[in-house]
Amino acid sequence: MSRTTRPSSSLLRAAAVTGLAALTLTACGPGSGTGSDSSSAGSGEVKVGLITKTDTNPFFVKMKEGAEKAAKAEGVKLMTAAGKFDGDNAGQVTAIENMVAAGVKGILITPSDSKAIVPAIEKAKAKGVLVIALDTPTEPEDAVDALFATDNLKAGELIGQYAKAAMKGKTAKIATLDLAPGVSVGVQRHDGFLKGFGIEEKDPAVVCSQDTGGDQAKGQTAMENCLQKEPDINVVYTINEPAALGAYTALKAKGREKDVLIVSVDGGCTGTQAVKDGKIAATSQQYPLKMAAEGVNAVVTYAKDGKKASGYTDTGVTLITDKAQDGVASKDTAYGLENCWG
Repeated sequence: MSRTTRPSSSLLRAAAVTGLAALTLTACGPGSGTGSDSSSAGSGEVKVGLITKTDTNPFFVKMKEGAEKAAKAEGVKLMTAAGKFDGDNAGQVTAIENMVAAGVKGILITPSDSKAIVPAIEKAKAKGVLVIALDTPTEPEDAVDALFATDNLKAGELIGQYAKAAMKGKTAKIATLDLAPGVSVGVQRHDGFLKGFGIEEKDPAVVCSQDTGGDQAKGQTAMENCLQKEPDINVVYTINEPAALGAYTALKAKGREKDVLIVSVDGGCTGTQAVKDGKIAATSQQYPLKMAAEGVNAVVTYAKDGKKASGYTDTGVTLITDKAQDGVASKDTAYGLENCWG
């Protein structure tokens, strides 16, 4: 902690216990006891905080796993917390405050609200805490010290290039099943897909666009709506694999599942298996475990020599498909299943 006077050891223990008690309300499921371990650690022990959007999404479960593994290897203590739901900014603000009070050296966070979280981040940084965004950038991006994330524009571009190559010689009628207005991850993936396919926004090839929130049931409804509007859709871009599987269900109900090309982004194990099973043609795989591991390592470096991570670090993306297309770099589902998450 950065204060003008040094509190007594009893006050330090009280602050840590109070902070961790509050963290328990939002702590990530099994293993959240890492926070309790931190409270009993000596004052010289390095503590790292991880705050995810939720503790139920397999992506964030894998991210926590990566942080735990890296923390164990580095001999540091990991505190974890999560929002109660996707978009729970208040929960994330409370987690930041509790972690700072408990004496963390750095905080890794996947912001639920990229703008609203910034004041809490600034307060943490003012107390000497290194703050790194994982997966989702803040707005502005430089509100944190560094960003470790997938290049979502590239992820979208890869599946756009793939779809373009797979549709060679055919007239494309495209449905885009997006995330939600203004969410940076969704916007970047959508824009990347269009770029990879070689078309502009509002191109007549895009015959239907619907928001899904990345949810499977909403993806199914969105696909049903698009098929009502344009029954001859033959290409479907989806924000993630749950939305893709929802689209597949709707297409199968119409007997169209074999003649519509579905492409997606994420690379979770369920989605990668769906590529292997032929439900999704291709997906761009990202690596949450790597994001978290590199984040923990950056905090350890800061604790040891004061060197702060800065700028953007691309944690990689790979196109996964069993139906490779000329001119589009990809790996098969065997590779995808070895490196998937969830």
